[in-house]
Amino acid sequence: MGRGMRPTVAWTEGEKGPCVQLLDQTRLPLEEVVVECYTVEELCDAIKRLVVRGAPAIGCSAALGMALAARLSTAGTGEELLEELRRARDQLAATRPTAVNLFWALERMMKRAEDVSSAPPAAITLVLIAEAQLIVADDLARCHAIGEHGAELIGERANILTHCNAGALATSGYGTALGVIRAAHSAGKQVHVWVDETRPLLQGARLTAWELMKEEIPCTVICDNAAACLMREGKVDCVVVGADRIAANGDVANKIGTYALACLCEKHGLPFYVAAPLSTVDLGIATGADIPIEERAADEVCNFSGQRTCPAGVRAYNPAFDVTPHELVSAIITEHGVIRAPYADSLQAAVARNDQNRSAIMPQRPAQGNKHE
Repeated sequence: MGRGMRPTVAWTEGEKGPCVQLLDQTRLPLEEVVVECYTVEELCDAIKRLVVRGAPAIGCSAALGMALAARLSTAGTGEELLEELRRARDQLAATRPTAVNLFWALERMMKRAEDVSSAPPAAITLVLIAEAQLIVADDLARCHAIGEHGAELIGERANILTHCNAGALATSGYGTALGVIRAAHSAGKQVHVWVDETRPLLQGARLTAWELMKEEIPCTVICDNAAACLMREGKVDCVVVGADRIAANGDVANKIGTYALACLCEKHGLPFYVAAPLSTVDLGIATGADIPIEERAADEVCNFSGQRTCPAGVRAYNPAFDVTPHELVSAIITEHGVIRAPYADSLQAAVARNDQNRSAIMPQRPAQGNKHE
């Protein structure tokens, strides 16, 4: 995590029983409140309400949700437990459609359960709790690796513009886009961050600025529509953003407004970098045109902090994400290095290397995770 920050997502077993703890991002930056989810239904509701958000953090939460489903189960056989886990997987999968890390984590947990399905339910549960905690630790390790690789792209003095929040709050800790910025800052580079406010929910102004202030990294919040002016005045050296899904050809789905920044970078001759773990790459989707884009409630646009900001009855269109074409992406920063075009080839090769060399980044499974296999 960042300095002085509570964990974004964590597993705990207290007096009330097992639960998934989430730092409530709807309450930041004014309050630091931890939401405790004691059922899969409560966790699904928290994901839908953006208590937890950011593709890697959603994936970690879903993995812990599968562990919670197993821990709460009273199934008498491994097969009965698998049926309950499949229902939990379907519930969690229905929460948000765009972030592929959600589905990646659910399938990894389901496969792990199937691998040990001949064991008693209690033993399967221990394996799944260990696997979920491993996914959380794995994400943190990958974020640090992304930061190290990305920092090499940042100049000794740099004004970096970022959009939405791709920091510790969007991951299990450290962050992807903010991981790059953190690593550059830690390396002694003189960085300053322009923080897009990111309408309509202000994840940049509320969350990214909050993280950067805690890390004492110089930053300035700007309205989303100020980016072009800053670029024309030579006050931006590069843009670094995260991603919720990357298609096989390198098209990138990220928070709405990202595509506009990429177009502005092309106009002004600036590099546009995407920082994301390889779990965000979806080789099963050929292009960004096939990425499902979540449309959220109009009230998020027409209201803010409980106050109406639009005329009553007016319609609002609220896509949560947009797609940036691969030709506008200068590089994709991953835990295994910096990937460049042609992305159709380089992404496929990187994913294949990742599958072969997971142990190079991923922490090893604890011994208790293997004894029931």
